[in-house]
Amino acid sequence: MPAPSAAERFAAKVNPAGPLPLVRGVHGRCHVWTAGANDKGYGTFWAGRTVKAHRFAYEQAHGPIPDGHDVDHRCRNRRCVRPSHLEAVTHRENILRSTNHVARRAAVTHCPAGHPYDATNTYIAPNGTRKCRACKREQARARKAAAPAVARLTPHTTPETIRSAA
Repeated sequence: MPAPSAAERFAAKVNPAGPLPLVRGVHGRCHVWTAGANDKGYGTFWAGRTVKAHRFAYEQAHGPIPDGHDVDHRCRNRRCVRPSHLEAVTHRENILRSTNHVARRAAVTHCPAGHPYDATNTYIAPNGTRKCRACKREQARARKAAAPAVARLTPHTTPETIRSAA
């Protein structure tokens, strides 16, 4: 009896009666990977080397993953290997589709004061964060107004002219 193929071994480790995804536009039950997983919850599979199960499933259904792309779980279930729930996207798009702090901040369109983050009102700080120009301007004006008045010194300024100006 010949050894089972990688595809047959893979299929034996999949439960097609997984949960229904809670994401709009993703249809059908998740096909849950029942074998081993890595420390981040992604299924792993031996196919001559250890590969992520969802990547193996994607490649079996759609062919090679394009260079510079990740396989995104549209259903948000890391153990899902259903090909219709997997999509090759850029790393940036994959991150922005998630629910982590990077995606949440990128989704913000206005500063806390209500000014829009648009091309004319947004300053990108050296650390990569967005800053509101209108708020920065208001902060600078408030600092200037709160600062004590300082007499301007010129070559002709004397202590008497400073006292008389005050």
